[in-house]
Amino acid sequence: MTTAAGKFKLIEQFRADGLGLMFGNPGTVEQGFLDAADLDPEFHYILSLQETVAAGVADGYARASGGAALLQLHSGVGLGNGIGMLYQSMRGHTPLVVVAGDAGVRYDAMDAQMAADLVAMAKPVTKYATRVTDPQSLLRTIRRAVKIALTPPRGPVFVQLPMDVLDELNSEPVISAVVPRTDSLPAPSAVGAAVELLADAANPLILVGDGVSLAGAQRELARVAELLGADVWEVDASEVNLPASHPLRRGMTGHMFGEHSAELVAAADAVLIVGTYVFPEVFPSLVSPFKSGAKIVHVDLNTYEIAKNHPVDLGIAADPRATLAAIGGGLALQMPERRRRAAAERLAERTAQRDAEAAAVAAGPGPDAGNLELFLHRLATRTGGDLIVFDEALTNSPLVSKYLPPERPGDYHLTRGGSLGVGLPGAVGAKLARPDRLVVGFAGDGGSMYTYQALWTAVRHGVDAKFVVCNNRKYRLLDDNIDQYWRERGIPAHNFPSSFDLSSPEIDFVGLARSLGAEGTRVEKPAEAAAAADQMLKHSGPFLVDVQI
Repeated sequence: MTTAAGKFKLIEQFRADGLGLMFGNPGTVEQGFLDAADLDPEFHYILSLQETVAAGVADGYARASGGAALLQLHSGVGLGNGIGMLYQSMRGHTPLVVVAGDAGVRYDAMDAQMAADLVAMAKPVTKYATRVTDPQSLLRTIRRAVKIALTPPRGPVFVQLPMDVLDELNSEPVISAVVPRTDSLPAPSAVGAAVELLADAANPLILVGDGVSLAGAQRELARVAELLGADVWEVDASEVNLPASHPLRRGMTGHMFGEHSAELVAAADAVLIVGTYVFPEVFPSLVSPFKSGAKIVHVDLNTYEIAKNHPVDLGIAADPRATLAAIGGGLALQMPERRRRAAAERLAERTAQRDAEAAAVAAGPGPDAGNLELFLHRLATRTGGDLIVFDEALTNSPLVSKYLPPERPGDYHLTRGGSLGVGLPGAVGAKLARPDRLVVGFAGDGGSMYTYQALWTAVRHGVDAKFVVCNNRKYRLLDDNIDQYWRERGIPAHNFPSSFDLSSPEIDFVGLARSLGAEGTRVEKPAEAAAAADQMLKHSGPFLVDVQI
């Protein structure tokens, strides 16, 4: 056990927990431990020009690496800048360890410049938020935060680090945090009850979220879906929970309107919910969307989400992978023969539909294809789909996933949480986590402008990520949403609000990229799309393509 200033022991603790990269933007009250970090050759600081960007890069790194990421924000002002992105990480269960400094415990009574209750600020967007006030509890607190961040349901945590606490001598041992195993087996009686509720369903349905991906339960999910012949809809999902090519995968329920989700589940007489909450829409249904008498089984490690909004017949708090495997085994033994035949017929019907869709994509874009479709087709052809996609294309995401489908776990990350700006920094973080892979981040023109400085970070640190701006000169998602709002309330259609328009003045995305040290090109005509994809793939270093839509 060694004794040293807490700021030096803190860096050792971070490294012991596998947090050898720290994403952030520096500030005065953090200068002591940032100075200490600079003296450690095995610890690296990834600089961003604004805290929202740093938070987005950290989010992308954690998602692509499968582990935690370390984010440093500057006191209350920096935490304030990062809160929008931290909300996204909280909703998406990203394990971020967030730290921010303050001037010191001894100044608490002074209400001085930059004084703020950082813990209160952080609590709404984190699983756990605390402040270290005892110099001998610094490392213990960090280990606790790491454990909480990585224990399902995962999520961001926050630790406030006063400067004087970090300057005091610290004699705590540096040992790695212990993250508890949560791959728990369900009770046999619970499995039996689930099988009994599902086995005789005439029209079964499965709703899933990223709890499936985190558990590595894609294969087990596929088996249960095939046994039941059940369509699989993804609810709160941003990772690959079932390969896009699987015939029973139907897509996303959507995140805006509860009426849409209700239409998708209305006919089901048995519903299996796994690894998600129901439902995450902005305007959710206030009454149960499931039909009267439908049997509902909800499996999740997060007990808060089970029956949170709508009643279920059976809730099982257990590991999704083990639970799905056990349910699959029970269904294989107990499903009535007539239900097996019906399930096989439904699977065959969906397989034929999926084969037809795949043939249409393989035939290539039609004569009226636009710039983005031609660009995506070329990118898919050139890469064979062997790339990591960070998708914040929003209204253009269906086209992105058509040509670059979310097929393999770890190869596709979708934006989540509702805050804009994750696409560009997320791609930077993903490339840092997976330097051996081609990483392409897609963003809308509006979303990209929240965090465009991410290109500077990519250039500074030699991160060879690629970026695509889907440029329709507007906040197109708002156009679509207000159109729905008008229809629901019987308001005659009229011009969209001028605040949704981004066409004047026109944004020079390629010029902006070059001002930050990156290269780029613009696609204005269909004939330019293929060459732009080729140029992007050939270029060594960060490269941006502005695709006019």
